[in-house]
Amino acid sequence: MEEVKLMKGNEAIAHAAIRYGTDGYFGYPITPQSEIMETLMAEMPWKTTGMVVLQAESEIAAINMVYGGAGSGKRVMTSSSSPGISLKLEGISYIAGAELPCLIVNVMRGGPGLGTIQPSQADYFQTVKGGGHGDYRLITLAPYSVQEMADFVALGFDLAFRYANPAMILADGIIGQMMEKVILPPQRPRKTEEEIRWESPWAVQGKLKPNKVNVITSLELDPAVMEENNLRFQAKYRQIEASEVRYEEFLCEDAEYLLVAFGSSARMCRKAVELAREEGLQAGLLRPITLWPFSSKVLGAYAQKVKGILSVELNAGQMVEDVRLAVNGKVKVEHFGRLGGIVFTPNEILSALKEKIINP
Repeated sequence: MEEVKLMKGNEAIAHAAIRYGTDGYFGYPITPQSEIMETLMAEMPWKTTGMVVLQAESEIAAINMVYGGAGSGKRVMTSSSSPGISLKLEGISYIAGAELPCLIVNVMRGGPGLGTIQPSQADYFQTVKGGGHGDYRLITLAPYSVQEMADFVALGFDLAFRYANPAMILADGIIGQMMEKVILPPQRPRKTEEEIRWESPWAVQGKLKPNKVNVITSLELDPAVMEENNLRFQAKYRQIEASEVRYEEFLCEDAEYLLVAFGSSARMCRKAVELAREEGLQAGLLRPITLWPFSSKVLGAYAQKVKGILSVELNAGQMVEDVRLAVNGKVKVEHFGRLGGIVFTPNEILSALKEKIINP
């Protein structure tokens, strides 16, 4: 029997993490994602599943605890909001360089600096473009609902372990704080130590080197070997781009005008499309679910069919750069956004579509 609950997106993340069989969560409080750790503390999974839940002394400490847990083959995660993710970027780069799986949750707030605790989508560059130093990529999932907040915990972990790469759930403050009904996943058992040794042979105590301890590091002083490592990383990223692109289309079959949006912006855009259709305007919505890998080929195909594309984001214009790269000048692309934590309405989106794309 399905278990349906009414809860916030942040709470859904916490419950899904327990039910996935997560070994450890290491975090530090920051609005608007603090309910993730608060819910985990309230549920006390260390008594039921053995999951470790720890408030670290800082964001930097938390991500390095994740680095250690991931290096031992454990299913470990952390969460934060925009300034906290900035502090974690060095550790995230180390984890990517060591080719370790983990799950990171970012519930975005406005910036730069301390900014505002209101919702934003201005961490697209920070996450999708790598954020930290070096040529690395984060598998990035953008939830649209509380249900997807719960669902993407398992998906994020599964992709992270499939490709030995950190994965991120990139939500915004609206999705983290809003309440909807959610169907929670069934409880999975945590992996035993022996299962971890065999299923994570690269881990410190894994079976890659029998009777030896594997060295987990992202350091390589020989430039030739470092280049070889990076070429291997890039080949892995190309494989992810070929296999893991996810997106959703809404009324796109006969669309003449296309809205592109992720997360909470896509919710407003869906209504804007309906309003446009009521006025006889053939609009559609493409919602990227994976922000990396991005839906470039899909958008490239739409460039042959539509008269214009509007990228709708709660920022000054970030994803729009990837939209423009995808269509390669074959169709007009404009951006519409709000800043400072102000959320646009469907009517504002429709007005922007008319002013920027239909009747510029």
